[in-house]
Amino acid sequence: MHEENFEPIISVKALDLFYGAHQALRNVSLSVVAKEITALIGPSGCGKSTFLKTINRMNDLVSGVTIKGQVLFHNQDIYVNCCDVVELRKRIGMVFQKPNPFPMSIFDNIAYGPRVHGIKQKAALEQIVEASLRKAALWDEVKDRLKNNALGLSGGQQQRLCIARVLAVEPEVILMDEPTSALDPLSTLKIEELSQELKENYTIVIVTHNMQQAGRISDKTVFFLNGEIVEVGATENIFNKPEDQRTEDYITGRFG
Repeated sequence: MHEENFEPIISVKALDLFYGAHQALRNVSLSVVAKEITALIGPSGCGKSTFLKTINRMNDLVSGVTIKGQVLFHNQDIYVNCCDVVELRKRIGMVFQKPNPFPMSIFDNIAYGPRVHGIKQKAALEQIVEASLRKAALWDEVKDRLKNNALGLSGGQQQRLCIARVLAVEPEVILMDEPTSALDPLSTLKIEELSQELKENYTIVIVTHNMQQAGRISDKTVFFLNGEIVEVGATENIFNKPEDQRTEDYITGRFG
């Protein structure tokens, strides 16, 4: 780990989140360090995905949500009025559980974000599309069919396309919400290898139900239970010598 990495890129402080009267997150505080993979684990419904979506304000799209506390990105609170949400989601991109390519060509899927942000020149877009697909380890598979509809790709290819689409707008942080849960083992392995490569240049926060996956790819693991963080630590420590009995019970399969 590089020394400059110790400064957190994201700092969450005393976060409470309510859906109407239901409290989904309680007093959540967490620091995310740059160019590391942070895995969020825990049973279904424990608040992992809800927490992930607060980092780039995706919960704004859900009615009746109330948020208290702070989410700082580069020491700026993203929930204060001056925050440009479009710009925020460009810098903190998101990959969802189910691949969601737009019903358009492979090329247009990747060029979509750059076009929205004002890049119109064909040569510039071609360069971005190729670079993004290369970074997502998909270029060699699709370079001869960029005009084809992206919905014709396999599930694993579609998910890598969605990662390339996020990369095309040059984010700093990539949020992944169970990105391999709908994929076969081989596609899952490709996404895991890709995550390790992307860590060189990007900060990744991943929600996963797959404990082995968290153990394989993450630097830091966060265990959520009932909307609270039970334990945070280096992945090796969380899996081999957790401090909280509930963490050990979950990791060894006694519940969840």
